[in-house]
Amino acid sequence: MTVCCVIRRSRGRNYEAELQRCCPEVAPIDFGEYHPLKPIMVTDTKTRRGTRKGSTSSSSSSSSSAPPDPLSSMLDGTDPLSMFAAASATEPTAVPRSSSAAELGRKRREKEEEVVGPDFEPWSSKRGEILARFTTTEKLSINLFMGSERGKAPSPGSSAVSEKVRTRLEELDDLEEGSQRELLNLSQQDYANRIEELNQSLKEAWASDQKVKALKIVIQCSKLLSDTSVIQFYPSKFVLITDILDTFGRLVYDRIWTMCSDPRPLPDSFTVEDVNDTAKETCLNWFFKIASIRELLPRLYVEAAILKCNRFLNVAGIQETLPRLTAMIRGIGDPLVAANFFDLLATFRQISGDSIQKQLQVQRVEAPEYLTLYSPAINWILQCIAYRAPELLLTEMMERCKALANNALLLNSIMRAFKPEFVAARATDFIGMIKDCDESGFPKHLLFGSLGRSLACADPPESERLTILNEAWKVVTKVRSPQDYINCAEIWVEFTCRHFTKREVNTVLADIIKHMTPDRAFEDAYPQVGAVPPPPPPPPAFIDPPLLLTVLSLLRPQLQSVIRKILTYFHDFSVLFSMERFLPFLDMFQKDSVRVEVCKSIMEVFIKHQVELTRDPVILNAMLHICKTMHDSVNNRLSVCSALTLEDEKRSLALLIIGFIRMVSFGRDFEQQLSFCVEARATFCNLEPVLVQLIHTVNQLAMETRRVMRGSHSRKTAAFVRACAAYSFITIPSLSSIFSRLNLYLLSGQVALANQCLSQADAFLKAAVSLLPEVPRSISVEGKLRSSESFLLDFLNNFLATLLVVPDHPEHGVLYLVRGLLNIVQDYTWEDNSDAKVRVYVGALPLLAAMSQESYLYTIPKVDSNETLYGGDPKFLSEVNKLCETLIGQILDHLKALARDEQSLRRQSALAFSLFGVLLAHGDLRNNKLSQLAINLWNLSHKHGHCETRLSVRTLESVKHQAQLPDMAHLSETVQRLALQSRT
Repeated sequence: MTVCCVIRRSRGRNYEAELQRCCPEVAPIDFGEYHPLKPIMVTDTKTRRGTRKGSTSSSSSSSSSAPPDPLSSMLDGTDPLSMFAAASATEPTAVPRSSSAAELGRKRREKEEEVVGPDFEPWSSKRGEILARFTTTEKLSINLFMGSERGKAPSPGSSAVSEKVRTRLEELDDLEEGSQRELLNLSQQDYANRIEELNQSLKEAWASDQKVKALKIVIQCSKLLSDTSVIQFYPSKFVLITDILDTFGRLVYDRIWTMCSDPRPLPDSFTVEDVNDTAKETCLNWFFKIASIRELLPRLYVEAAILKCNRFLNVAGIQETLPRLTAMIRGIGDPLVAANFFDLLATFRQISGDSIQKQLQVQRVEAPEYLTLYSPAINWILQCIAYRAPELLLTEMMERCKALANNALLLNSIMRAFKPEFVAARATDFIGMIKDCDESGFPKHLLFGSLGRSLACADPPESERLTILNEAWKVVTKVRSPQDYINCAEIWVEFTCRHFTKREVNTVLADIIKHMTPDRAFEDAYPQVGAVPPPPPPPPAFIDPPLLLTVLSLLRPQLQSVIRKILTYFHDFSVLFSMERFLPFLDMFQKDSVRVEVCKSIMEVFIKHQVELTRDPVILNAMLHICKTMHDSVNNRLSVCSALTLEDEKRSLALLIIGFIRMVSFGRDFEQQLSFCVEARATFCNLEPVLVQLIHTVNQLAMETRRVMRGSHSRKTAAFVRACAAYSFITIPSLSSIFSRLNLYLLSGQVALANQCLSQADAFLKAAVSLLPEVPRSISVEGKLRSSESFLLDFLNNFLATLLVVPDHPEHGVLYLVRGLLNIVQDYTWEDNSDAKVRVYVGALPLLAAMSQESYLYTIPKVDSNETLYGGDPKFLSEVNKLCETLIGQILDHLKALARDEQSLRRQSALAFSLFGVLLAHGDLRNNKLSQLAINLWNLSHKHGHCETRLSVRTLESVKHQAQLPDMAHLSETVQRLALQSRT
């Protein structure tokens, strides 16, 4: 095939007429009552039970005028949800006999847990806090159960009930006769491991129907609760052992409940009448076994573990048993082991008795530390009592606390357990009670801390707030230990921020600075993270992985918490930064990592809550200081961060700084805005995204100036927009990303053109052209190497579209930028087997065709493009035609070289079809040679069956449609010669 031709001239275009022809006609559509967002009602058409055959529910009718439901139409009127509903309605409600007891028990427990609302702090969360708080390095001991053969269940042949009872009682006596061994010198972790082994042994024994062995394990574990030899570990020991008791209680309850669930499941709200005799007998048997335990403590705990089983035996259930168990507690001598609320109130003075004081002296435990061991039990009891309790009950308990003067421990637990609203309404009364407490037993600042936590959740009477703050701060400010001081002060900061103005908050900050500055005490009040933090040790085995967060939360960054609370209540940054002590408070964060985190938190709040643009010098100076702190931290951490970590950090910091820059506006004072950008460029020179944003900001500033001047610049504004162009021209080369530089050169050139800065625009575009040879063949995108070819093609197409409105420089000849760009493309080292260069040539042909028009498709106001400069000069059109000839020649040579293999033929087909489309859209096909070239390209693209059939059909229909237009009749002959060829 011979494919050679010269375009004599491009087809003349009337852009406005073409636009009118392309606009679709507007036809009114009457939807009636139908709306696509109107919900569609799906009706249930199943036959109800009890109705006559053939009758349907009255709800099954639907409006015949409604549009058909796509789901219903596919399923003969029934959507999938209705089908499932109908299927489930026909299934029996009874639980299949194959359902396991464990599954039934799990579902039942889930329903029971729903009784307690989300406002109740569960035992699971307190459990983790206790395990993390009460630890020891002392050696511990434990008695392990040694199993015997008699512990197994009797054989099926044994039928005498009395013999079974006698055997089981003997097995219980085994525990008293030395069927256990003592393990000494255990670490805390070893102790927890042994307890877990007992827990697993319990489950295994129960699963293998060795119920007596399971009971022995529970009895043995209960005995361990009488040991207070390592007293500071006792609360954690209680948590670990009661886990086993809870397991045992669930196993017994589920077994009895399952016995009542055959053949139908027992309802959740069952009564004694619903329980069958077999289940009652089994339940009673368990209580008899437990009653035969000789020692008080295990008998008490094991019965408490199955306390819930009383529901199966009598109507009163737990209510009759609790008073008896409470009375049994009074037989326990150690007040810590016997801790319960009302008895503790009566016997609290026993703590100061000789026996307890002697025990504390032997274990070298101070009285305040000993008192804290009671707090988990008292806190939990009070929380359960106070949960949704009537105010009358809470008031009664408060009065009982008043009657026990100096009981700081109990008062502290009440303030932490009672509803914050109750405490806040009586804050003055609680302060009076705190004053009456003895300082030696329980420090008053801890009591004020608990009061402050309640007041952070609920508001006291407005008339009392200042008095409350003054009374609290009198105590807080006298605390000598910096750590104790900041622990309490951090709590009361929120109360101050919530109810007072910047004056009071500033006073609190000044007091914190006064207490935390000596001896650099502030370093102990934020996380101790060095430049290279050591790997964290593995969590203790007795703390579950989900509870590890609880352990870490004990290391509270109090100073950061102060900042966070201030930012929660002060969103007006002009007020915030006008506090005299706020920035000096920030200066206490002197470790880079901590300081940056604080600055980031301030920036995040600023970006979220600063709605209006600002020019406030107080805000700008403070925010620039904060942003500079973040920026400078990048250099400080270059040597200690991995490349990936550093890039992520830089990206995060850059986004925050960019958010600040976008909120700065000086209104019509454009020169001040440009000065700010100059200062910001010098301040944030190490963060490339920030520099990119500054260039965009300056370009936007130039366009805003153009808008204000309505496109007609004065001498002053013309000089200003040239200064903006100079800012961008100086800043762009400092960017490391080559495509950022290319795109910003082009964008800045377009902005310069829009502002009639022709020499500056020319400089931007020439800089972009001269940068093209430096584009690498691959670039890193999100950490992965990718070919740069697609990015380069996108840029070149955008660049070519811009060149239409760029006037030729009088000293550089016709189309000098177009020629320069094409020369760079010619010399660029493209990838092997790449058609990118030729695709650029194909993309340049529409540009040249548009340049040959008498009126350009688009222009820039007050900028004379080549259409005005040359005015259709034949010499100019000749130059355009010569350049088109050269490009088409290069394209055709490339097409000839592609006839090698199957892959090359596919590329040849795509390129030939692309060039055909350009000739069809922009060429004057009345020229016979040009028309023949278009037909040859069509045939070449279809020759080997690689052209997409659907695209070919649509193109052919478009050509036929164009041939019917008055000025396009010459296409009729061309259409007749365009044939669709079979792939075969």
